[in-house]
Amino acid sequence: MTRTERPVTLLAETDSRRAAGARGRVVALHVVLAVVGIAMVFPFLWMMLTAFKTLPQLLQDPLSFWPAPWTFTNFVDAWNAAPFGQAYLNSIYIAVLAVVGTLVTASMAGYAFARIKFRGNRILFIIFLATQMIPKQVTLIPFYLLMSNLGWVDSHLALIIPAIMVNPFAVFLMRQFVLSLPRELEEAALVDGAGRWRTFWSVVLPNLRPGLGALSIIVALDVWNAFLFPLVLLNSSELFTVPLLLASFQGQHGSVNYGLVMAASAVATIPMLVAFVIGQRKIISSMAASGLGGR
Repeated sequence: MTRTERPVTLLAETDSRRAAGARGRVVALHVVLAVVGIAMVFPFLWMMLTAFKTLPQLLQDPLSFWPAPWTFTNFVDAWNAAPFGQAYLNSIYIAVLAVVGTLVTASMAGYAFARIKFRGNRILFIIFLATQMIPKQVTLIPFYLLMSNLGWVDSHLALIIPAIMVNPFAVFLMRQFVLSLPRELEEAALVDGAGRWRTFWSVVLPNLRPGLGALSIIVALDVWNAFLFPLVLLNSSELFTVPLLLASFQGQHGSVNYGLVMAASAVATIPMLVAFVIGQRKIISSMAASGLGGR
């Protein structure tokens, strides 16, 4: 081997070792992610399998992993044992109103903070965003007193209006999407004689559709899964949302029939799980398109 060939050979061996090391790290990363994924999915899988088991199967020792035979009786009994239909209607219409209202208010506020320059713009936005760092438990008593003075205790208004009016994350997300839009679109509209409102509704808002889609899923999940504030504010059982009714159902049947409780939990969980699975790609792509890390 000549002197000129040796460096080339050494370089090739080095590249080969680096490539092998990189492949090893990728394999190790995938193994770790697979183990973590299985650990996270297993409780949900166990819940679903338990929901299809009969009571004698749940009491046998050792406990079987697969239902034998499979039965849908738990789902029927759970649905009939509690007013899940009414709770579903309550959660759905609260989530729909909260999502629609939040999309309107957050998009307008995000546009104002991103494009309208006024004194204290940045300071006001930072203060507004900083309120997100305050734990909700800290504001529970003042919030309850405010809702009581407004006469909204034991009313769905206490869940809908605050969700629409106070959502710092939604405003922040919409502001980032507005900042990612080229200013030339708005300047062209202004040159054509469009005012600020016309520019927002006709030019900016249509270009925010990816962000609005992602935000609608995030807000729907948050409102649907809310438990603490509805627990404190709602007293009438006919006003209960799905999480509240599920907690009440677990208190009544948790020590009697685990299959019934697991079926009720599946009924409460599956709709939002399906919504998240369908919308997760839109959420991730929208977050990347908004340039959250670069603004």
